[in-house]
Amino acid sequence: MQIQAEQLRRHLGAGDLKDIYLVSGDEQLLVDEACDEIVAAARGLGFDERTIFEAVARAPWDELFADAGNLSLFATKRLLDVRIPPRGLDRGGSEAIRGYLKAPLADTLVVCRAAGLDWRQRSNAWYKAIERAGAVVPVWPIGGRDLPRWLDGRCRREGLELDGDALDALAERVEGNLLAAVQEIAKLKLLHGEGRVGADKIEQSVGDAAHFDTFELIDAAFAGRAARVHRMLEPLRQEGVAVFMVIAALTSQLQRAAELAAGANPRIARRRLPVLNAAVKRLGPTGIDDLHKECALLDLQSKGMLRGDAWQSLERVLLSLAGVAQPKLSDEADLLRV
Repeated sequence: MQIQAEQLRRHLGAGDLKDIYLVSGDEQLLVDEACDEIVAAARGLGFDERTIFEAVARAPWDELFADAGNLSLFATKRLLDVRIPPRGLDRGGSEAIRGYLKAPLADTLVVCRAAGLDWRQRSNAWYKAIERAGAVVPVWPIGGRDLPRWLDGRCRREGLELDGDALDALAERVEGNLLAAVQEIAKLKLLHGEGRVGADKIEQSVGDAAHFDTFELIDAAFAGRAARVHRMLEPLRQEGVAVFMVIAALTSQLQRAAELAAGANPRIARRRLPVLNAAVKRLGPTGIDDLHKECALLDLQSKGMLRGDAWQSLERVLLSLAGVAQPKLSDEADLLRV
């Protein structure tokens, strides 16, 4: 079955959990938060022992399911938290999942999280097996038009009340970077406490020069200005800008470019629209899609799940976006697995 993200909480509240869940989407934060809801509901039902498993190429699936059958002395139920890479499961992983679902272990819950999963994987046998035996939870990105509403909900959860102008100002500052938005909301609460926050406080508290330099860098790549990309990247690194923030901003803009390439009309700032159109014309839908997948791997590298220097890989992706041929991280990913 398929459960929409907005219906997940009601499903979990009913207390009748499936044997397996797959949460998939392009936004890591939203995928992780949906998985956290499932984990919390499972703990409430006695799933006290949790095993995290990285589903890399040639992963030891037999060991995972064998260990799952041997609960520790103090645990009554076990949760298997499986992290699936953007390229999906290899043949061994697919066979292991399908074989397991023919006879799931009692008192065992499997939660698969797959941020940035290639959409082609949805037609694979392992994906369909999970959909039949358990539940698939697709988590869609927060579009530009929906961002203020999403920000409003997050602020209210933290006891903050922002009017329309303040929400628009905050949305402009975070540029669709949800992780940055969560961090900025936490900072607003710390600085101003609970209650009403106006646009003037957003202007004073949120964002800095490095944030805007990040988008100048990304705009340069979309505009095909490779030399400018090369000049800007190292100063940002030396200034201490978090690489995952640049990756998240780049991923957001590539998502909007992909929507443009598909003929949609995403919410894009007027000043940024020409450079996105230029990239779509230069690279085409396939090129934009390939770069979006590269960013998913780049995100894993920035979090230590792949070996290598994320800044160097980021430069390669940006130069590819600018039209300069570069080696693909996807061609090296299996060699870089931790």
